[in-house]
Parts: sequence; structure tokens; C-alpha cells
Amino acid sequence: MNPQEMIDACKEHTLFSWKARGSVAPMPITHAEGIYLYGPSGERWIDFNSQLMSVNIGHSHPTVVQAMKEAADGLIYAFPLAATPSRAALSKKLASLMPEDLNTFFFTLGGAEANENAIKLARLYTGRHKILSRYRSYHGATNATMQLTGDPRRWANEPGAPGFIKVMDPTPYTYSFGSDDAEIVKNNLQYLEEVIQYEGPHNIAAMFIETVTGTNGILPPPKGYLQGLRALLDKYNILLVCDEVMAGWGRTGKLFAFEHGDIVPDIVCMAKGLTSSYVPLGAVAMKDSIAKHFDENVFWGGLTYNAHSFACAVALATINVLLDEGMVENAARLGPIMRGHMEALKAKHPSVKAHRNIGLFGMVDLQQDERGTPMAPYNGSHPAMTAFNKHLAANGLFTFCRWGSFMCNPPLCITEQQLEESFSIIDEALEICDRVVTG
Repeated sequence: MNPQEMIDACKEHTLFSWKARGSVAPMPITHAEGIYLYGPSGERWIDFNSQLMSVNIGHSHPTVVQAMKEAADGLIYAFPLAATPSRAALSKKLASLMPEDLNTFFFTLGGAEANENAIKLARLYTGRHKILSRYRSYHGATNATMQLTGDPRRWANEPGAPGFIKVMDPTPYTYSFGSDDAEIVKNNLQYLEEVIQYEGPHNIAAMFIETVTGTNGILPPPKGYLQGLRALLDKYNILLVCDEVMAGWGRTGKLFAFEHGDIVPDIVCMAKGLTSSYVPLGAVAMKDSIAKHFDENVFWGGLTYNAHSFACAVALATINVLLDEGMVENAARLGPIMRGHMEALKAKHPSVKAHRNIGLFGMVDLQQDERGTPMAPYNGSHPAMTAFNKHLAANGLFTFCRWGSFMCNPPLCITEQQLEESFSIIDEALEICDRVVTG
């Protein structure tokens, strides 16, 4: 097929995520390597969003590709009640990397399924039915995880299952809980405790958080928040579930983002970077106390592809590359350098309102005027953002723009020079947005 035939066939015979099929303009990609994507006519783009914040080790890493070829010559699939070499090896590896009391795993095919099964685990273990989550969150597109999600994608999927309670984040969209981290944490947790009282703590099984909020802002938690939240939930015997689907596997400069807060969740959900998206796989890690409950009680959950043999082998190879090549450390080292590039953009461009990053997990917010009006409203758009994104693509950089912000989430193998090149392209494109401010 030529590029247009490829696009036409995809549009005619498939549906696309979060898009009306008649308005979608698919990006033709034929291969990828390292931090680069390639198109059918010789185009090359820096993948500055790791696709969906998921290709953490970079594209087509030869070690993992070779491991996939070898795995294809072995046991590719066995039913979920089988013990397989890759299931055994991966679970032992994960147990060695997680905090000491997170030793048991339920394998899924992605992050949404991980969160879906974490809901089941929490409810079955506690005997309670209500689940707390935050408005600035995304946890997946399955039935229950859509109700867990706070962002506007939930709206069209309502009404949904009962028992899901939303609360405000430490960083609300339009106002603040305080002027510094200590005040923000104090006020937010005081508010949260009041909600817990309203809902009845004896009814609440768990609270789900994205340890670092992902798509809805790339929001690292304020200092002290994770410790305070852990203590508050412990007070009422409510489980803490950390959704590390996006923030995990080195993205923040530590293997898991909860490590920045010096806490241990009761349940951890992971996917994306677990295999660097080379194949689908997710996992739910649980504390020993939860796992022990299911020694005598049935876990009423199951998947045809639970602990898929081929996927487990790929995950093991991916984890080894991530660790052996120091990519977590690279994300930590380049975090301050990324922040420096963002600071330079803000100093130069009147359209830059704010920026933040933790490791190689970052976002820049744009504004329409010096008063700080967001470039696009909540769940809205602006022509300048469309033009900005087109300019990036035309000049060799791919990323996601959402509302009035853009993502900065490159593969963890990126070099300092490649990071500088990426921000140079962004620097030029921001002149489009500056004209909105200056006229």
C-alpha cells in the first residue's frame, strides 16, 4: 500500500480511540528505532511522548527484539492455571524489585485491566464497596475504570456502576488549597477526611491515585502529601492503590513514583513501561496481607491472557534492559536539564504560563494573555494549539497537545543532545502561540 491507501484502509475498517472516525487524521508510521518514528515517505520524528508515555526503553531495542524472537521459539501461550518458566521468572524478578511486602502479582494485558482487577481485589479483601478517586485522573477505558476516572472522558460513559466517589486533587484546576506545600497538604487532607466521614469510612474499600497525575497535568504530589495520605487512609483502614501505569518503570527518575514519597502502597498497578509497549501486559502488585486473604478465599477475577507466557518473557527482557543500561538513572539525571529548557522557554515566550517535570515526565501550560488565561479552556481547544502541533510535526517532533498544554515525555534512553534538539523545535513553534498573546 502507498501511504494514502494505508490511511484510507485504517479509516474505513477500524475505529480510533477518543475520535469520531470522520474527523480523525491518522499519522502514518511504518517503523521506529530508539527515540525516532519513521513515516512511509522518509519522514522522521523525535518521539517526544514515548507514544502514550509508554515506550520507556525506546523503540525496537535489539536486545528485547532478540528476546522476543527467542521467546517465539518457546512456549508462547498456556492457560492461566499453568505454571510457566516466564511467569515464574517475571514474578520473582518483580518481587525482588518491589518493596519487601509487595510480593504477589496478578497479570493482565494492560493498565485498565490492572486497575479493574485492583478494584475487585480491594472490594473482596475489605468487604466494602465504595472507591475514592480524584477528578484530575485517568485510570482506563473499561467499564469500572471509566467510573474511577475523573476527567471528561468519563462523561459519555455515564451512568456507570455505583460506589465511585470523586474528590479534589491537591492541585485543583482553577484554584489552590494553599500557597505552599505544607498548607496545600494540610487543607486537602482535611477536606478529604471530611468526605470520608460523609461517605462512611466503613463503606470505603480503597482510594486510587495516579502517584503522579499523568494526562491531566503531569502533577507531582506536593511534598508530604503521599505520607499524609498514607497516614489518613491507615486511620480508617482504607487501602491505598497507586496507579503507576504511566509514572512507573523509571519515568520519574525512580523505578516507581511512590518511592519519591517514601511510602509503600497496599496495591500497585502497572503496565506501559513494564514491556515498553512492545507487547500488551499489565500487573497488579499486592501486599502479603492481601495475597494471604486469597489463600483461602477465591479471587473472582480471570482473563484468558492472564500471565501470558510470551508477554511475560518480553517484560523480563525489557526490565533487564531498563536496569542494565541505567535508564532510570538517565531520567533522574536529565530531569533538571529538562527543567532548565522549560525555564528558558518561559523566560523567552509570553505564551508559556507554567511548566513542571519530575524526571522525564513533564508538561508545559500555555496562556492567551499576561493575566494567565489558559490557551484553551478545560476540555476545550484553541486554533493556536492546532497550528503549534502541526508545526512540531512538520519540523520533526511528535508529542501530544491537550487543551492548552503539551507533553514532554521522551523515551528514557534520550541523550542530552537529543533533548536540546527537541526543545529547539519547540522553541520555534511557540512563536505561533506568542502571537495570540502579543497580537
